Amino acid sequence: MPSSWTRPGDVRAALGRKWASGALLTSFAADQDWEPLVFRLRGPAASVIGERLGEVQRWAREWEQAACGPLRVEYKKVGGRHVGANMIPCRAWIDGYDQAWALLGVAAEVGRFADLAEQTLASCPRVLGWLTRYPMRALRLHDRWDRLLATVRWIDQRQLPGMYLRQVDVPGVDTKFIEQHRSVLAELLDLQLDQDRIDPAAADFEGRYRFRGKPAYVRFRCADGSGFSELTVRTDEFTARPPGIRRAYVVENEITYLAFPCPADAVVIWGRGYAVSVLEPLAWLADTDVVYWGDIDTHGFAILDRLRQRFSRVRSMLMDRMTLLAHRTQWVAESSPPTVSLDFLDTEETALYRDLIADALGRSVRLEQERVSFAAIEQAMADLLTHDSAPVT
Repeated sequence: MPSSWTRPGDVRAALGRKWASGALLTSFAADQDWEPLVFRLRGPAASVIGERLGEVQRWAREWEQAACGPLRVEYKKVGGRHVGANMIPCRAWIDGYDQAWALLGVAAEVGRFADLAEQTLASCPRVLGWLTRYPMRALRLHDRWDRLLATVRWIDQRQLPGMYLRQVDVPGVDTKFIEQHRSVLAELLDLQLDQDRIDPAAADFEGRYRFRGKPAYVRFRCADGSGFSELTVRTDEFTARPPGIRRAYVVENEITYLAFPCPADAVVIWGRGYAVSVLEPLAWLADTDVVYWGDIDTHGFAILDRLRQRFSRVRSMLMDRMTLLAHRTQWVAESSPPTVSLDFLDTEETALYRDLIADALGRSVRLEQERVSFAAIEQAMADLLTHDSAPVT
């Protein structure tokens, strides 16, 4: 049988695409009247009926069976020179939602969707519009829908200022469930909550719905740590410069941070590779001499540039051409160097940064700070102290 002839399975497949898109359920959920669907059927031309009579008969029988329901089949008369007039299928109609569900075999899914809509109307009526817009997503979530609604309802009715997500107390719901379903929960909460309970500028789920987020911490060392050689404190509580401190060294690599020589009037802060996010909340650094030491690569200079946007007095240490060239045997390749313009580097830093971008010294050159000799660290520290103690002329 020629593939160009339309068969009942082709109509079912076309209707299936409408189902998969959600369009049929959206119309059904919105209580829209059914608009009859018609499919024009491609079949044998009158001139070939006699030549392929057996195939035409088999094709026609398929449509006779389909016409028993749920499809309605329309026929037209065609005539041949050698074969008399014949009635062959020309259009197939689907006349209602029930016929569509029967043809696709999705009556159970439609019933399940109706149950979801009933639950939603009773629990979180403002969310019902989401169900209408995204019916197929709702069906995929059917086994969790009651817990999703219960979570939204609990947040709407019982959330108090300063709560953590861990305090959401819904049977069968834990923080992992919330994390796994943040996207859909965010869409539902946007509909259910009053707008004054949503912070659209927040970068994360907790902030958007006014939960308390996980606190950030600063890990640092100083000579006078009140009996502690090292401390970790919450960033939002580290609001003042420690007594007697006038300089802060920021070091990215952990073991280098631990070994870094710490003068009596200084604090050493572990940047963790994210120095900007670690330091930005510490407003007291604006009035402190900050010395940043990162890797000599494009990312290291990008971090330095961003730090200077927040703290204009930041100086760099061991991020110069002489240090780089003195450790040529320790170079490694930077995996994904950026090529953005950096506006807050000084003249020498800018020149070195441009050479790194241009591969002027080698392909994707990188000197990680843990590969810098400790003698170079000690010499750099001595140079800083000498510079600070030099008389002003």
